[in-house]
Amino acid sequence: MKKMSLKSVVAIVLIGLFQTFSANAQGQKYLSMEEAILQVDKPNNLSLKIQNITGLQWLPGGSKYAYIKTSKPQKLVIVDALTFQEDSSQTLEALNQAAAQYKEGWQFKSFPAFEWTDNDNIVIFKDQQYVNYNLPAQAFRNLLTIKGQASSNDYHAKSNQVITTENDNLYLINATETIQITNDGGKGIVYGQSVHRNEFGIDKGLFWSPDGKKIAFYRMDESMVSDYAIYDNSKIPAQSNNIKYPTAGAKSHHVTVGIFNIETKTTTYLKTGEPAEQYLTNIAWDPSSENIFMAIVNRGQNHAWINSYNANSGELNKTLFEETDERYVEPQHGFYFMPNDPEKFIWQSERSGFNHLYLYSTKGKLLKTLTQGNWMITRLIGADPDGKYIYFESTKESPLERHTYSVHVNSLELKKLSDAAGTHMASFNQQMSQFFDVYSSLNVPRKIDLRSQTGDLVKNLLTASNPLANYDLGETTLFPIINDGNVLHCRMITPPHFDKNKKYPVVVYVYGGPHAQMVTNSFLGGSNYWMQLMAQKGYIVFTLDNRGSSNRGHAFESATHRQLGTLEMADQLAGINYLKNLSYVDANRIGVHGWSFGGFMTTSLMSRQPGVFKVGVAGGPVIDWSIYEIMYTERYMDQPSENPEGYKQANLLNHINGLQDKLLMIHGCDDDVVLWQHSLLYCKASVDAGNTYLDYFVYPGHKHNVMGKDRVHLMQKITEYLMENL
Repeated sequence: MKKMSLKSVVAIVLIGLFQTFSANAQGQKYLSMEEAILQVDKPNNLSLKIQNITGLQWLPGGSKYAYIKTSKPQKLVIVDALTFQEDSSQTLEALNQAAAQYKEGWQFKSFPAFEWTDNDNIVIFKDQQYVNYNLPAQAFRNLLTIKGQASSNDYHAKSNQVITTENDNLYLINATETIQITNDGGKGIVYGQSVHRNEFGIDKGLFWSPDGKKIAFYRMDESMVSDYAIYDNSKIPAQSNNIKYPTAGAKSHHVTVGIFNIETKTTTYLKTGEPAEQYLTNIAWDPSSENIFMAIVNRGQNHAWINSYNANSGELNKTLFEETDERYVEPQHGFYFMPNDPEKFIWQSERSGFNHLYLYSTKGKLLKTLTQGNWMITRLIGADPDGKYIYFESTKESPLERHTYSVHVNSLELKKLSDAAGTHMASFNQQMSQFFDVYSSLNVPRKIDLRSQTGDLVKNLLTASNPLANYDLGETTLFPIINDGNVLHCRMITPPHFDKNKKYPVVVYVYGGPHAQMVTNSFLGGSNYWMQLMAQKGYIVFTLDNRGSSNRGHAFESATHRQLGTLEMADQLAGINYLKNLSYVDANRIGVHGWSFGGFMTTSLMSRQPGVFKVGVAGGPVIDWSIYEIMYTERYMDQPSENPEGYKQANLLNHINGLQDKLLMIHGCDDDVVLWQHSLLYCKASVDAGNTYLDYFVYPGHKHNVMGKDRVHLMQKITEYLMENL
């Protein structure tokens, strides 16, 4: 594929990307920490969250949509999408009257989560019951009742059945019986849960067949994986809760996929073969419910087999095709079967260097490359019922933006369906004849438009006001810099009433890892209210998306392979050099803060680049990649035995003597993602080295991040530390 020259790329990037958000004519209010974190204007008890249409969704068939009117009296409003006639007869009061008649004591404080089964009926899950609510009759009836203490459940509305997980075993419940599907769960055997620590896009462990007659499920054997103790210090004495945590280079769990046939009450396992240490992902049923499609990735994660299996026998039908890469493959998106032809499906792949769409037959023949170019498909939305058009979102306009497109399957003609520069997300109706266009940009908090399938505006449904209109904000600017031939996107927030003749300290917020993009053309440039608060306190707040971050193509993201931290730091330092060349930046007062991979980056910059930053705050940091989880780490670093030098260089315990400025390290004591052991080892290394620059704080009872009301405490702690040392 012909590649664009760097000169061309830079020209495209520079045109129109020096974008700014300025708080002109703003009020004189300054954000408090509670307001910035909880997003509530405390004096007036008003929400600072961006206005939205609550519960906006299409009804089956697509001729109507619904939303919840949250002002009293609360209502479920149903709108005809062609005439815009509204039916607001479904009130919360009527719902509660029906609930009280169905069961004594049943009440809803607000409209509950529900699933439409048709335009007149919804299904609600409450108190271990699935109940049907008929809107015209305003009446409840029981569908299913779950007995026992299910830890998870997956309901199939068409067949009115539910699969539940209890004590790591699976149970099928229908209107007439309860069937125990497995009986060896527990003691390291886990059924029906997501596996491989939610890598490869995995977010569940149960997969209903379209006809509701079979259920596919993950079986994970963790018995060979080492236990890791997490202590509940709220108990006296403290109690140890062991989790299974496979680390890089160690033994991994073994996963298989079972198929339970409800009619025959038998279970068959897919014959996925050896070795047992492999990754099973992207599970999908074909429309006939007779075959399972799946991607199998080797432990080295540089080879994927895209397979079809017979769901009745478990036998391999065929390896449809294979994908390899010298660094890594990472299938994250499931099979999408064409609605007009069950023998065709769309596969997403970065085989060209960018994520694109490929049309295949179920026999494994590549029928057509649907999209191509130096840009990324970020979401496949679907196809129209006739299979003529495919709809998707992509970075075609700019890595900072998301737009909605259609591609004609035969002519491959692309059509952009969204207009204004910024970030668009589309929600189509079932017939793909209309869609909600949810849009934001640097200066637009949120707009929701109803559009036709060709992108024509039908009606504006919401134009949100600026929730910070009464606050005195600085200017947010998006712009690119270039390092080592790479265009790097940056965001800068300057203090209110900024004076270029003054010198300002800088707070750098960093993440820098895979699968994340910090800088986007969305409201406030993707920044959060805390960053705006720091600007109000007189700091320039700066963020740069370095190599390794997402949505820029495989070469850009995988450039850091086997050397995590090194190229990322080089790019961050290019950003620092840019800042130091600005007349209004105080080069001696630059601090850095980040969490998780950003905590690793913060600690790396403080330990491996002494003297650049006056202060750092690292939250939940990876310190030694050899004790991070196996799937993520081995993808980006290979196994420790295969890359000893890379692990040594990235291990921040080896750089403790480089810490020459103040660093606050923070960790949740119950962290099961980045184990508490990481920061404890760094703390011990600091003591052993006689290094006194490290400060340390923990949050008992919190996992990988500090959420809820305690987050106000966390961000106040971070803010005070930065202000005291900058």
